[in-house]
Amino acid sequence: MTIEIKAPTLPESVPDGTIATWYKSEGDSVSRDELLVDIETDKVVIEVVSPTDGVLKEIIKNVGDTIVSNEAIGSVEAGEAQAKSAPAKSEKPGESEPEPVSEKATSSDDADSAPVSPAAKKLIDENNLTLASIEGTGKDGRVTKEDVVNHLEKGGSAASTSSKQSTDSPAVSSTSAEGRREERVPMTRLRAKVAERLLQATQTTAMLTTFNEVNMKPVMDIRSKYKEEFEKAHDGVRLGFMSFFVRACIEALKRYPAVNASIDGNDVVYHGYQDIGVAVSSPRGLVVPVLRNADNMGLAQIEQEIRTYGEKARDGKLAIEEMTGGTFTISNGGVFGSLLSTPILNPPQTAILGMHKIQERPMAVDGEVVVLPMMYLALSYDHRMIDGKEAVQFLVTVKELLEDPTRLLLEI
Repeated sequence: MTIEIKAPTLPESVPDGTIATWYKSEGDSVSRDELLVDIETDKVVIEVVSPTDGVLKEIIKNVGDTIVSNEAIGSVEAGEAQAKSAPAKSEKPGESEPEPVSEKATSSDDADSAPVSPAAKKLIDENNLTLASIEGTGKDGRVTKEDVVNHLEKGGSAASTSSKQSTDSPAVSSTSAEGRREERVPMTRLRAKVAERLLQATQTTAMLTTFNEVNMKPVMDIRSKYKEEFEKAHDGVRLGFMSFFVRACIEALKRYPAVNASIDGNDVVYHGYQDIGVAVSSPRGLVVPVLRNADNMGLAQIEQEIRTYGEKARDGKLAIEEMTGGTFTISNGGVFGSLLSTPILNPPQTAILGMHKIQERPMAVDGEVVVLPMMYLALSYDHRMIDGKEAVQFLVTVKELLEDPTRLLLEI
């Protein structure tokens, strides 16, 4: 019995998608719920799994093809999951010889004997790793997703972003007359959409940026004093800087609601809640997951949510619902070493805060020169909605709350 593989139902805000990667070829055996194909949309990557055990009979939509909701993209011949791919492929005309066995499958005896989870296999393939190089910590030596992530964090060889993109999208290589090589890779849909929105923001808003600097020593002292106790009390959640900034912004947004507002046509929408977007870099482009009702979150929950979003962004697991909405955005270029920048608005929001690198600088304190860990802050805002006075007062409030964190508790 042949069963169609259909694209999922896409949200109303996503008209179509593009086939990003097929993980199986025609004739390969598949298991029920095994990952078959990634579909890339303007916002997220959606995984499509096999509806049954059997053999992948036909691929209707190839990599790069555009699909719409519930469109057939392939079919599976229901049957035994252990069906071999070679016999099925040998039935095709012109294929009299079996395909050579890949190096990855024969690199060592460990590669044949060590079991691997589907999520781990996907990461291994995406980063051009060999299974034999990864130590499995699961049952019976099973290699888990966490094992692969730990291997990468320890400096395991990984493909560059451009290499990964060329795997997901058809690339065209060429050599100039001088013998210099070039490679043309189609831009991912997500990156193209981000580029479109950023360009739209610069062209349709009266964007202005104001700057200030904050002494990070008080927050750093708190982290140094309580980080171990905090981590033990909250099941391994680490105390970072982002949670302090989120809490400081929430208090400042309450005092200056125009910074938390959005523009809808000729209307101004004032939000009675604070949904904070956190800009996260992913292999396919910039994404902004949202901390819903951040006002009700403590420092530990904020840190946990941000860490979870970062992992999902890296693995392409973010759902559209996790990135829609948001009343204010925080972007942390400091993690990449940026000393100063002007962040671009995330429409229809009217403001975005840019964090930067903590740099020790000589500062004048009570008539004396003291070396302090300082950070530049940048607030970009839509001047149609927010006056310069409000923007500056908002940023000064954030600065004061961070330089005296006790104010966060006392709400003063």
